[in-house]
Amino acid sequence: MNGLIALLGSGEYLSIMDDVDQYLLANCGADGRKPRVVCLPTAAGREGEASVTRWSKMGLEHFTRLGADVQTVAVIDAESANEQSNASAVEEADVVYFSGGSPAYLHQIMKDSLVWKSAQKVWERGGVYAGCSAGAMILAKEIPDFRAMGLRSISAFGILPVAFVMPHFDAIPLFGKPLVATLRKRLRVGEMMIGIAEDTAIVGKVGEEWTVMGKSHAHVFTRDESKRYGSGEKFSLG
Repeated sequence: MNGLIALLGSGEYLSIMDDVDQYLLANCGADGRKPRVVCLPTAAGREGEASVTRWSKMGLEHFTRLGADVQTVAVIDAESANEQSNASAVEEADVVYFSGGSPAYLHQIMKDSLVWKSAQKVWERGGVYAGCSAGAMILAKEIPDFRAMGLRSISAFGILPVAFVMPHFDAIPLFGKPLVATLRKRLRVGEMMIGIAEDTAIVGKVGEEWTVMGKSHAHVFTRDESKRYGSGEKFSLG
């Protein structure tokens, strides 16, 4: 039994995503008790204490307001990602939520860590994985190297059957459009890339339909075709 996955283009811990997060809390397997949420600021681990504290505080305040039992776990480097106390806290959650930052750093810290193994246990038993921006990108097969304009990439976790997940999609400036074109050219036959607009999420399960939630759109690309889905619309991956 695998739970829901929510991928956000942006907007983590903001009131504009209340409907999305209330849906996640109602479908995380809490079964009549307060849902337990763990917020992980890991992707911002290289940004300094102020950034980590800000994301942690935002997550705590947001999900407390929505009626959840919330804990922020300061997993910010390889050492803290392998602390048993942190892994145990994550494993007890119903919703594991990764906020934004560096996708490459997040993948590096999570790979083979105790905390990542605990997060997977939560999802495998029917809990929710939620990831915004970097937290969404690590579930694809690859993470593009933005400095190389997408010509290179690093391997990601590949939990979803998509080559790339691109958050903030509606906010990509004109000079970023060649990056999208390059990534599309790299897609093999049958492969997909997802673009998720800001303040927007796609929510679903592996092997089932996905629903766009939030204020804008999601885009599904193959090498030769693209489709856009608005809030409330459903689509499949593969």
